[in-house]
Amino acid sequence: MPEREVTELAFFDPGAEYTVVDRRLPHWSQAGTVAFLTWRTWDSIPESVATEFLKERARWLTEHGIRVEATDWRERLAVLPPNVRYDFASAFSDRWQSVLDDCRGSCPLRAGELAGMVATSLRHFDGTRYRLTAFVVMPNHVHVLVTFPDEAAMLAQCESWKHYTAVQLNKKLGSTGPFWQTDGFDHLVRSEKQYDALKQYIAENPWRARLHAGEYVWYSVDEQCRPSGFESNFTTE
Repeated sequence: MPEREVTELAFFDPGAEYTVVDRRLPHWSQAGTVAFLTWRTWDSIPESVATEFLKERARWLTEHGIRVEATDWRERLAVLPPNVRYDFASAFSDRWQSVLDDCRGSCPLRAGELAGMVATSLRHFDGTRYRLTAFVVMPNHVHVLVTFPDEAAMLAQCESWKHYTAVQLNKKLGSTGPFWQTDGFDHLVRSEKQYDALKQYIAENPWRARLHAGEYVWYSVDEQCRPSGFESNFTTE
């Protein structure tokens, strides 16, 4: 598929309609808005780190008048002002990303063939179901910068990517059981400045994780934004 110019970018408008779906953590979507998505392999975060993360989240909720022990804490979070809810998602997403960059766990996607399978899945419906800007397949996680036509398309496609690739990767590895964690993070991109910063974040992710060529797969529509030492873009037949 030929590369296209990214045009008519739409950024998150907290005053417009949007959706938050609970998947252990808030999952944000807004029609036509550029989204930054992250999902990770099942063993990518040690239990001790996950526990500390949950404690930090509980402290944040307490500071905003929400008892995490309450069964309706998610409903209480949902009625906070949109900018506060977005700050909640952003703060904890950033914390999670830094841990992922340590590339812990078995890191099955360090194998170029397996990372390529994920990349091919991401590119498959580009230009029809969604429009990709950039992605990187890291040894234990994936970052994607993408636009969907509506909320339903975003939620359905994320589930499709994860389910399809989990089946294919487990088959290739001769294994069974979960491949991806059920939780994930997403930002709805708020401005062109943040959009440019996230493109650069994706390009620099292999460098931050001290990876070498062949240990990741990267793609971007922007040829000026690329990983250090990267030689060629990802293409499909």
